[in-house]
Amino acid sequence: EGGKCPDPVAETMEIDPGEGTREMVSYGEAMGSNWVNDELYEVRNCHEAFARWGLGPGLAYTGVSAMITKGREPWTLEHAGRDSDKTGEAAGYSERSYPTPDGVLTFDLLTNLQRSGTYHDDDQPAHLRVKAELATIPESVSMRTYAAPEQRFCPAGVYEYVDDEESAEEEGGEKDKKLVINAQNCVHCKCCSIKMPFEYIDWTVPEGGGGPNYQCM
Repeated sequence: EGGKCPDPVAETMEIDPGEGTREMVSYGEAMGSNWVNDELYEVRNCHEAFARWGLGPGLAYTGVSAMITKGREPWTLEHAGRDSDKTGEAAGYSERSYPTPDGVLTFDLLTNLQRSGTYHDDDQPAHLRVKAELATIPESVSMRTYAAPEQRFCPAGVYEYVDDEESAEEEGGEKDKKLVINAQNCVHCKCCSIKMPFEYIDWTVPEGGGGPNYQCM
């Protein structure tokens, strides 16, 4: 109003509905006619084969599809359901213990994180956020029912549950846990947005240039 420019999305984290949206259809059309699309189409069923049938059958199917038929099979294995729905409750599993990293063949999480070269500007908005409508899920569902899988599978230590000092003061010494997101450690695997109960993590695009910087893959 009055000629004033709206606050940028980088500051508000919200898109102004009055701005309108545009669909970048030309990119999809260009990809569809590109050699990249041809290569991806050949292996379209490989990931789903592992998801449906497990390691052995998935490996066998993938070998035939990728090396012999070259994706010419007259079907496409559709992915049914959300991956987050396959995350099991903690009650159905037993605790596992792992040997201490030896520093030769196995390494601790922080050492591997350092080797990834991950970097995000300290002053950029966090690109990992809890969806507003699912704000209670981390402490009430993920931690209590699923034993906080996000702090177990994350390869970069992004998620951790710490003592909530405020709850201790309110409840007379009993400390609840609260989720802390260390977004600056993220290596962009996106497992959290896919596997967490109710898909409560909103994984957004970080500022350009941020993320892992692998020197050798």
